[in-house]
Amino acid sequence: MTTSRPLRRIVFTLAAFAAGAGIHSPAAAQAAAEPLAPVVHTYREVDGVALKAYVFAKAQPEGTAPRPVMLLFHGGGWSAGEPSWVFATARRYAELGWVAVPVQYRLSGAQVTPIDALSDVCHAFQWMRSKAATLGARADRIVAYGVSAGGHLAAASATIGCGNTNGTYGVGGPDALVLWSPALDLSADGHFRRLLRDREPAAAYSPVEHIRPRMPPVHIVHGEKDTLTPLAGARRFCDRVASGGGRCELVAYPNLGHLLTRNLADQENDYDPDPVARADGVAKQRDFVLALWPR
Repeated sequence: MTTSRPLRRIVFTLAAFAAGAGIHSPAAAQAAAEPLAPVVHTYREVDGVALKAYVFAKAQPEGTAPRPVMLLFHGGGWSAGEPSWVFATARRYAELGWVAVPVQYRLSGAQVTPIDALSDVCHAFQWMRSKAATLGARADRIVAYGVSAGGHLAAASATIGCGNTNGTYGVGGPDALVLWSPALDLSADGHFRRLLRDREPAAAYSPVEHIRPRMPPVHIVHGEKDTLTPLAGARRFCDRVASGGGRCELVAYPNLGHLLTRNLADQENDYDPDPVARADGVAKQRDFVLALWPR
């Protein structure tokens, strides 16, 4: 089943989602005078643009075992947004002992399409694995976390893949997926087709159409009344993962829309998140992530 309406730019909604992320970081961390700051790296230079990776990691004593990694991809309809929108989530996982890395990717415009953004995402995985030892991280334990359009890019890295043609995900794409209101079924999405600028058909970059054998484990949080990235796409994605023998956990919240907003009439502009559902979704995803590789 395809999306029921175009996935348009939702800048203010996603900015509010990030700014209101009290549930995305502990209250104590929010109140701290000096929150954990990222170390900024350039992971790729392309077309004169230096793309940044923002590494959040707590200092560890020498000899500490390498830590799992989370790469985080913000939303914004592929044409807006910035890595700072997922900084709160990154800090939260860094405080839990992870290396958490929000990633800048190119935004769609006159010369850039979501295909280019996916290329950036794949380069981020390659860079992370090449630097894992230096950063005290596990190259074979990388979670991709994505919100909305960022959820599409994360899922595409595991389905369309990053050169991992043999179906093993320790080489190119992620070792697990954690997605929040992701765009997964885009074959009939008019906005996405326009952003592709006829370079490829939308189905070629619709994750649900490219489920592979041996998919990494997946966790999805979604609103049942989401009209921007409809729940039907997430259900279809999970069903196909399960049919291939994979694990996909979908948590759907009734009477809530995109990013769990309570305002169902205007899910793009007048963002009104349900605090109880958001807190529950964050807790469920945290538990899923921490259970992947118990330490």
